[in-house]
Amino acid sequence: MIPGAFEYVRAGSVEEALTALAEHGDDAKVLAGGHSLLPLMKLRLAMPAVLVDISRVPGLSYVRVDGDEVAIGAGTRHFELERSEVARAEVPLLPHVASRVGDPQVRHRGTLGGTVAHSDPASDLPTALLALGGDVVVQGPGGRRSVPVTEFWLGFFETALEPDELVVELRTPRTGSTGWGYEKFTRRENDWPIVAAAAVDGRVALANMGGTVVRATAFAFITSFTDYSVSLFLTRAGMRPITLAILSFLEFGFAPTLAAVAAITLIVPLILVIVIQHFFGIGDFIYASRKNG
Repeated sequence: MIPGAFEYVRAGSVEEALTALAEHGDDAKVLAGGHSLLPLMKLRLAMPAVLVDISRVPGLSYVRVDGDEVAIGAGTRHFELERSEVARAEVPLLPHVASRVGDPQVRHRGTLGGTVAHSDPASDLPTALLALGGDVVVQGPGGRRSVPVTEFWLGFFETALEPDELVVELRTPRTGSTGWGYEKFTRRENDWPIVAAAAVDGRVALANMGGTVVRATAFAFITSFTDYSVSLFLTRAGMRPITLAILSFLEFGFAPTLAAVAAITLIVPLILVIVIQHFFGIGDFIYASRKNG
């Protein structure tokens, strides 16, 4: 549980961070809140030679209205988003989802840019961002560019970021009073979701249903023919995330979902047989069943 040796660089500005990334390339990792990266380093699943700390870079933490969009700095911590009056008024899905992330310690250290760049398919806030739409703004040696959220997450821990780029801002449409909903299924309240669903204005995004967070386009297509928003299904009609997971599976045919269903189908009967064998003996059980039948 001890990480490998690494060089530590504390950046005082975005430009300093980009210089360090350009110098060290793939050997460098960006450290913001650290709640995603440090556990991987302790398990030695990630062994960067250089850590570039951007946690004290000024100007990366804000939530503000910019025209028809809400701009959120990549250094904004989850609890800051949760308490932002601008976010609550203009894009209420995000502060609600931020309040469901982990525990208070995680919410006070974790950053929105960090969870977006980490690209974990079980992440809460990327699921919400995908349902909302918008762009991830990244900065590199050539300046800034915007990547649509639908194109940013490429795979498990894989994004459209280049090694010498940094996430600096998230931009999402202002939704105001538009219907929205978020539900997740967990073993414990502060766990990563086994499956989660975010919905806003007929768009549905799912967590932990593939290598990245995904859009449930088939379900959005179905609801486009009704007078009910998908959030109504989520929040009032009692539709649970597992229902949306099934719909997404029918559309995408994800192997992880198939594997999970197969595992449950095979393992549960096996456990039942083992329990019966342990307490009764399988032969006696079968004999008794046939006799009583």
